[in-house]
Amino acid sequence: MPHKPIRAAFSATVIAAAAILLSNVVGAATTTPSERFWTDLPDDAGGHIVKAQTLPDFIDLAAKLSPAVVNVSTEESDTPESGEGADPGKHRGEFSGPFAPFGHQHSKSLASGFIISKDGYILTNEHAVDNPSKVTVTLQDGHTYHAKVVGQDKKTDIALLKIDAGHDLPVAPLGDSDRVRVGEWVMAIGNPFGFDHSVTAGIVSAKGRFIPDNFDQFLQTDASINPGNSGGPLIDLRGAVVGVNSAIYTQTGASMGIGFAIPVNLVKEELPQLRDKGKVTRGWLGVYIQPVTQELAQSLGIKDAQGALVAQVLPHGPAQAAGVQRGDVITSFDGNPVTDSRELPLLVSRTPLGKTVTLKIIRDKQPRELSATITESREAQLAAAENPPKSAPEGTASEFGLRVKDLDSELARELGIEAKRGVVIASVKPGSTADEAGLRARDVVLEVNRQPVGDVAAYQAAIKSGAKGKVILLLVKRAEGTLFFAIKPRG
Repeated sequence: MPHKPIRAAFSATVIAAAAILLSNVVGAATTTPSERFWTDLPDDAGGHIVKAQTLPDFIDLAAKLSPAVVNVSTEESDTPESGEGADPGKHRGEFSGPFAPFGHQHSKSLASGFIISKDGYILTNEHAVDNPSKVTVTLQDGHTYHAKVVGQDKKTDIALLKIDAGHDLPVAPLGDSDRVRVGEWVMAIGNPFGFDHSVTAGIVSAKGRFIPDNFDQFLQTDASINPGNSGGPLIDLRGAVVGVNSAIYTQTGASMGIGFAIPVNLVKEELPQLRDKGKVTRGWLGVYIQPVTQELAQSLGIKDAQGALVAQVLPHGPAQAAGVQRGDVITSFDGNPVTDSRELPLLVSRTPLGKTVTLKIIRDKQPRELSATITESREAQLAAAENPPKSAPEGTASEFGLRVKDLDSELARELGIEAKRGVVIASVKPGSTADEAGLRARDVVLEVNRQPVGDVAAYQAAIKSGAKGKVILLLVKRAEGTLFFAIKPRG
């Protein structure tokens, strides 16, 4: 039998089967509104169909703003290149790979910046000009100028430079970062890997991002930002600077589509102080705080894991004068809700000195209001270098993977604490619930479930008196202050 008719018959069969299957699918998709458990977009949603838009044109923006973007180059004095005292990670030039410089007598670093005034004030990152012997600024037209560091602020990583060009300079106008919306198009201009005036574009990926060991609530963008872009502008479609590019998230040293920029509104608040005083003076509350985790909320009897838990109240500070106590949870500051503990330092720092604010707190499960008068920060005076921990002492086995020991006067002096009695953690078993909670050897346990403990016997009695299966709340003295830890029992 010829092959062709067989294929025809087979094709006819497949088509018929497909028609039956399609009819079944169509029939199954025809449901009544009461049968649908999902949400459909109505045909007349918004009264019209949104048409697809073309990509924005960055040509004019790049041509207009690029002359205001500068290359910032710093030099440092000779340092040891090898042997004792050498620090291979100290000088992080923005060149790498085949472009690595060699034979230089001074270490160099390249970054970006942008001109904000016709008379030569320039914004860049503080880390780009930290203690240099010389700062040089190069404009797009190739002219170079010696720059003076007028002001610096480590907390926000902002520095203000000044050059004297002898004529008016092109400027990058500052915008309003509060108006920026997630999904909005932005453009970055900088000197990635030393390739000056490179332009990249993307969108604002998120707002209010916190990254470890930083003070700001960053703008996140997927506009490509690489080493060398630091200090350059992030620009919206109106041609206004909405952020100062500062950091990238990377596992390779190059852009992975996650960049961070300091919101320009925060920068604008600092500019007058940077120009006039060379530094930023901030408000201070005088507390050490920590996040409220679900376990801590449960142990404190709080409904929601929100707010800032006061781990320590510093002496002679505004919080102590206001009556704030260790263990209070601050839920509002000057009318601003505090849902994330990391929001509080920024709120306090932006408060004018001498202003009296209302603190809403939760203490012993009850809401309260306190009044505090904000003063100038004393962090610099209170900061002190801590000795590295020595080997942990032996101790008595305890619950949750802890081994504890009575605190004696010699160990108290070694740890730099004034307490005459207490319980010190000798060791923490890896993988235990105490290890997962973040406890460390040489932590000193001051309280168990808000009850003071003066020795191991009192500590063990307090542990046993807790309700079985409930979270145990420990107050611990550590080098940087006091902290609460919630240990959640297993099984």
